[in-house]
Amino acid sequence: MSCGNPHDVPCSEVLDRIYWYLDGEMSAADCESIRQHLDECSPCLREFGLEEAVKRLVAKHCGCDPVPDGLRTKVLVRIRQLQAEFEVSE
Repeated sequence: MSCGNPHDVPCSEVLDRIYWYLDGEMSAADCESIRQHLDECSPCLREFGLEEAVKRLVAKHCGCDPVPDGLRTKVLVRIRQLQAEFEVSE
């Protein structure tokens, strides 16, 4: 995904690192660069909102259950597949 505008941090990198951002697993400088990108890029901001909603929903319903190994990877792969399908249908 790209909005077509140049940014210090490319859209693809922001979206690849969005869960780290949501989980607070980045340095303050990296968080600031992601935040700045989201302020400037409405497609990434929209995607961020979706990811944040999914994370909240999962936390609400699965917060106390142990997470099976590899689940995060499987979920991210499925999300990327759905994103690709959605982009093709647009």
